[in-house]
Amino acid sequence: MSLYTLAKPAIFAMDAETAHRAAIKAMQVLPHRKVPYHHPSLKQDIAGLCFPSPIGLAAGFDKNAEVWRAMLGYGFGFVEVGTLTPRPQDGNPKPRLFRLREDRAVINSMGFNNDGQDAAIPRLQGRNRRLGVVGINIGANKDSEDRIADYVSGVQKMAQFAGYLTINISSPNTPGLRQLQDEAALRDLLQAVVGARGDMALPIFLKVAPDLQEDDPDRIAKAAIDAGLEGLIVANTTVDRPQSLRSRAAIEKGGLSGAPLKPKAYAALKAFRAATGGKIPLIAAGGIENAADAWSRITHGASLVQLYSALVYHGPGLAMTIAGDLQLRLEAEGMSNISEAVGINAPA
Repeated sequence: MSLYTLAKPAIFAMDAETAHRAAIKAMQVLPHRKVPYHHPSLKQDIAGLCFPSPIGLAAGFDKNAEVWRAMLGYGFGFVEVGTLTPRPQDGNPKPRLFRLREDRAVINSMGFNNDGQDAAIPRLQGRNRRLGVVGINIGANKDSEDRIADYVSGVQKMAQFAGYLTINISSPNTPGLRQLQDEAALRDLLQAVVGARGDMALPIFLKVAPDLQEDDPDRIAKAAIDAGLEGLIVANTTVDRPQSLRSRAAIEKGGLSGAPLKPKAYAALKAFRAATGGKIPLIAAGGIENAADAWSRITHGASLVQLYSALVYHGPGLAMTIAGDLQLRLEAEGMSNISEAVGINAPA
């Protein structure tokens, strides 16, 4: 029985946001774990970066770059911190984070609550690239008069501290943010952030929503490829509420993540794989909670996957469990490296 299993009743006795902050505080004071060994079959070079494992921690867990080192110690091949905005902001009114226990899901309406980019910089200055890949997810302030300018300043300020940057325009909890996925706005945004990068050898990823219109994947993929981005993260939380939800908390506003997001995020991945034709790496997120989920996303086109909500129900040891199971799956399939599995079940 894992330590998390023993602690889970006490953790679930707290409201979700209090429990999350308690977890962050605990990781800050506990001794750092040694970054574990990952089998060479899980190693990939993507966008100029070496990922020791395809299992990553999605943005939202370590909003303020406080415990990225600890999470690498739990076996994540990469950690994405943030979302970080140019200025600190409180986010939306509480309560704003809800567990849907019967559904293995989470609803959040956090609203990019964070201490701001300046506060995170000292925590990232000592980042040792040999420990693992640390990405920074950047966003715009809710009250910004020029959101594209916020992303440009985020690129300029945070680039030197990041293994990669993620442009997050897909959160449903900042009013109007997803409008940046519209055709003209998206092209203006991507042109601006790539221009802000200049000659720096810094990969930039775009995180997209799973709530898509029929032509969105083709349009967004073309804009990302034309702009010279290095990857797409598919996908963020959904505003939809599947009829299968059983928890009383299903009525809460915000983005739904966890197991119920799985079908929609999976469909979005397949749509973006078809739209990109493998011309740009895809990172899958949404409802991934075991090696079978990870394998399915990888074989349908994802080079990497990200977890977050599954940790609420399974604990931080899940990253190593999935990595180990993927290694065994590769052996069973007669493959020497995870890259051989990427897209093998995607339509040609």
